[in-house]
Amino acid sequence: MTLSPVSAGMAMRQSPWGWLGYVAALAVIFLLYWYLPGQLLILTRIAMIAILVMSLDLVTGYGGLPTLGQAAMFGMGAYAAGLFAKFVMPDPLLGLLVAAGSGALLAFIAGLFLVRYQGLAFLMLTIAVALIMQNLASKLQFITGGDDGLSGFEVAPIFGQFQFDIFGVTGYWYAMVVMLLSFAVLRRIMRSPFGLCCVGIRENRDRMAANGTRIYPHLVKLYTLSGVFAGIAGGLFAQVNQVVGLDSLGFELSAEALVMLVLGGLGTLSGAIIGTTLYTMIHHFAATANPFHWLFVIGGLLMLVVFLPKGFLQQMMRRLGLNVLALFGRRA
Repeated sequence: MTLSPVSAGMAMRQSPWGWLGYVAALAVIFLLYWYLPGQLLILTRIAMIAILVMSLDLVTGYGGLPTLGQAAMFGMGAYAAGLFAKFVMPDPLLGLLVAAGSGALLAFIAGLFLVRYQGLAFLMLTIAVALIMQNLASKLQFITGGDDGLSGFEVAPIFGQFQFDIFGVTGYWYAMVVMLLSFAVLRRIMRSPFGLCCVGIRENRDRMAANGTRIYPHLVKLYTLSGVFAGIAGGLFAQVNQVVGLDSLGFELSAEALVMLVLGGLGTLSGAIIGTTLYTMIHHFAATANPFHWLFVIGGLLMLVVFLPKGFLQQMMRRLGLNVLALFGRRA
């Protein structure tokens, strides 16, 4: 099987950054905290949505299955974390595990049916699953709050020490650390034989099947894994904001996540973070500068996504990283 240049680069096991990339990421997180104290809430949202976009990247970027229903697992995790905090216990870390398990359960059940299909059929069925979940959340008002949303729950301090505050300091560090850990775990998984096998399935299903690869179980596992991290993103959203609305299951969130992914580059976890950051910042500042015509800017961004080469931004960041490494006398 011959992989495309993008796939070949993705399959490389050695990163030019290595551990230095994580150190640089931590440095950026610290710098953002010190120099942008008034933007912590928007930065926290970027971290949470970036986890959702990375989960989408597993299915669409690595598995080659375009989906517009990723918000179903996100919303499932959000409601699970909120209900757990309200009726069971307010511990945030246990709540995050519940959110991850809820997202995985929904993805597993739906994936048993969905991954039998490809292309437009798969895309439309994922939308159907998200709409079903949103309708259920709306009908079960006595549990979810319906159109008013789920509220009235509080989240305990992290490790009993770090209380969530109105300034978003604890939420910022919490979301950033979870995002970085999620990236590290997913990066390790997708560079494993399982991840490379998923890339092979995306490139040529028939040949992978001829080589003895069981396509269906691999795709179910991949879809379930994406549900785990989509649930984590939703759980973070519920815990930081302490309110969950029906929009967490909405089509708009899934569509925006897909735009962010394509903007940063399919099949590149770092590209998911880059695309999320760029889209969210443009969205935020455009809406602030012109509340009436900011959608014009977003429309232009969508056209940019269509005409730019795939992974353009991620390739630019990679070249920048190689240039920085060259300053230290290191090679890729």
